[in-house]
Amino acid sequence: MLEPYRSGLELIEEIDTTLAMTPTLWWLGHAGFVIRFATMTFYVDPCLSDLAHRVRVARAPLSGAEIRHADLILCTQASPDHMDATALPGLLDASRRARVVLPKSAAAAGQARGIPLHRMTTTDADLRVEYFKMGQYGRVYSIPSAAPNLDWSAEGGYPYLGYLIRFGHWTIYHAGHTVRYEGMADRLRPYNVNIALLPISGSTLRVNEAAQLAADIGAQWLVPMHYGTFSDEDPNAESRFVQHMLGHRPEQGFKVFQVGEKWTVPE
Repeated sequence: MLEPYRSGLELIEEIDTTLAMTPTLWWLGHAGFVIRFATMTFYVDPCLSDLAHRVRVARAPLSGAEIRHADLILCTQASPDHMDATALPGLLDASRRARVVLPKSAAAAGQARGIPLHRMTTTDADLRVEYFKMGQYGRVYSIPSAAPNLDWSAEGGYPYLGYLIRFGHWTIYHAGHTVRYEGMADRLRPYNVNIALLPISGSTLRVNEAAQLAADIGAQWLVPMHYGTFSDEDPNAESRFVQHMLGHRPEQGFKVFQVGEKWTVPE
């Protein structure tokens, strides 16, 4: 197993000192990302505890208690690998002003896992969450994800969401855990996605499906995720992804992360 590319206080310092004109991302493993723009720092699906045997890296690059700079924490669904009950209470204690954005149907599960109601912002498909900080403006739109079904209910809305995180003219799509469903690309296309973070392992998109979805929505960059972290994920997903992209999608920009690695989106 590999050690993270960067971790702990060294990683925190790198995040804190990064100021770029375009979004910067770090992969935390599985579906977890740090997304920073100007001084805004968003965490998406931070899975930082050992929920199962880690097969790609020896440990998570951060613990929840080390994260003191989070502005928003976005959870795409209530499953433990997307809403980490071990990490979130410490993260919220350390990042005193952070709020957790989550599907409205996940509010009870979030409360049971240590997220106080007053720290939650619930959302659903086609709603928008806004965040302002030091003259900067971030927006988070939601669309349904299917894991493997959309499972909509009038009371709870959609239990699985994807988030479209927009800073200026940049839009990052984090799909969460999803398969492709009818009309998905049509929902995404109006957001002019620049960077698509798409799952490629387990009961999610196949590699070719992720590549096709990125092409169908016009994403400039495709980033694979949701693979190679836990024992129930395909250990060969990354190599199959790279081979497919080089062999079949040479025109599509893509980025493959190491856990704890920084990537600033090219202008």
